[in-house]
Amino acid sequence: MAKFSVNSHRSDPYKNFKFRIKWDNKIVAGVSKISALKRTTEVIKWREGNDPSTQRHMPGQSAFESITVERGLTHDDEFQKWANLIYDVGSAGEISLKGFRKPLTIEFLNENGQVAKAYKVYNCWVSEYQALPELDANANAVAIEMMKIENEGWELDPSQGEPTER
Repeated sequence: MAKFSVNSHRSDPYKNFKFRIKWDNKIVAGVSKISALKRTTEVIKWREGNDPSTQRHMPGQSAFESITVERGLTHDDEFQKWANLIYDVGSAGEISLKGFRKPLTIEFLNENGQVAKAYKVYNCWVSEYQALPELDANANAVAIEMMKIENEGWELDPSQGEPTER
């Protein structure tokens, strides 16, 4: 049984299909998919010369995986504007170091549309941008715009507690 402190009547865990992402203090329109938030810590193996024949393990450096964000193609140019800070065709491929990193927030919503959990993601920048998907005249699908976002860590927003469900 799932644990909920505020909504003790609830026994089911949250579902994964209600969410939103924000940067520049705005909700980004049309996002349909966000990859998992994942952190990996390397394992350092070592042993002293007089230890038994088994290795010891200790934590090494940690890394945060890129976050992929996808959305249906529209006329909103937020993805392209952010991606162009890293490479702008109009300025011969020069990059702007001003504002290319930004924090973002991923908000996970309950079935009522209330924010159930929020994650702050730090020092984000766009490493990959797909303006158009593969085009196929025989397909029956939504055109997806995609960006891959590098980051230097994330944490659960401690100010966002469990909402009282309506």
